[in-house]
Amino acid sequence: MSVYEITFSPTGGTKKAADIFTESFSPESTYVDLVSKQTDCSGYSFRPEDICIVSVPSYGGRVPNIAVRRLRQMKGDGAKAVLIVAYGNRDYDDTFAELQDVLEEAGFVCIAGVAAIAEHSIMRQFAAGRPNEQDEKELAEFAFRIRAAMEAGSLSGDLKLPGNRPYREYGGVPMKPRTGKACVRCGYCAGECPTGAISALDPSQTDNKTCISCMRCIAVCPQKARSVSKALLTAGSMKLKKACSGYKKNELFL
Repeated sequence: MSVYEITFSPTGGTKKAADIFTESFSPESTYVDLVSKQTDCSGYSFRPEDICIVSVPSYGGRVPNIAVRRLRQMKGDGAKAVLIVAYGNRDYDDTFAELQDVLEEAGFVCIAGVAAIAEHSIMRQFAAGRPNEQDEKELAEFAFRIRAAMEAGSLSGDLKLPGNRPYREYGGVPMKPRTGKACVRCGYCAGECPTGAISALDPSQTDNKTCISCMRCIAVCPQKARSVSKALLTAGSMKLKKACSGYKKNELFL
């Protein structure tokens, strides 16, 4: 049996939750980065005895479209999948339903799901600092419970996860990162952008239709030269304040 940690995590929050879970689930695993354009997802063909821990953030209650495209290139061939959906304290809506459909279409057998709270990738005051120490304990416990259920043979693959079909509509968010005066045109953001929305020749140019507002360019810029509109950020924070307030817990689905 081989364990794979397959993760789409532009700003690191989803990966942090996935790492905690995976390290508790298995001492050894292979990391597959769905963000990197260098990852050849079509080259991954799994076996029925393999375990794939597939982790994505929830964007407006959906799976990020670039993650959907890359997962569809993989060949599950009966490999077991544990689904982790990270969200910034609002809701995951139909993310589990969509992720399960995508994985099953690719040949995976979905056996368990975990909803993990992670710091919001745009408005970072929501779920700030999470996953925290308590989250680590909960995610580790979930990993042990899933592993024990697998070894007991009690996970049939007839998994019922929350979500609706058809999925909720998601047209993206208007907050698109832009380049500031500190930009030295190194092009690092263009190389790291998972969708190729930033021009390598002129990083100040971003294709807003291709950009999914994942905020990776802001997270990785060596000069801290990229940002979103403060006015839009304030307006978005006010809009989400009620929905993202309070302390939400991680959830396990078996």
